[in-house]
Amino acid sequence: MILCPIDFSAPTEALVRAAAALAHAEPHTALTLLHVSPTILPISADAIAFEALRRLPNLAGLVVRTLNVVGCPARAIVEQAADLGASLIVLGAHGAGGLSRFLMGSTAEAVLRTAPCPTLLLTLPAEPIGKNA
Repeated sequence: MILCPIDFSAPTEALVRAAAALAHAEPHTALTLLHVSPTILPISADAIAFEALRRLPNLAGLVVRTLNVVGCPARAIVEQAADLGASLIVLGAHGAGGLSRFLMGSTAEAVLRTAPCPTLLLTLPAEPIGKNA
């Protein structure tokens, strides 16, 4: 199972497409899309966003699960990877730097240091693929 943490920001679609391509490359590999909220959000908003991602053409033929948890993103990603038995985490990087990174730390860096399985870190375009053409 591939775990793909998402935050519904602009690069989310490209990240899900990349994770789906990896899942297609390995037969019978499921894809779990994980959204971690620091606080409880309306479930309906997340459900609509998840449903939009499920309609991406390259997800056809894959078992796709969605999971929404509340907590510290880095900790929740690592815990879910362990609990679900993930074979790979496909994680997007936002590239926060400077004072912001010093004060808040980097979710991607924390996941890379503590993940229970291999982690692929992708830097993705700020705009969804195909939106600038």
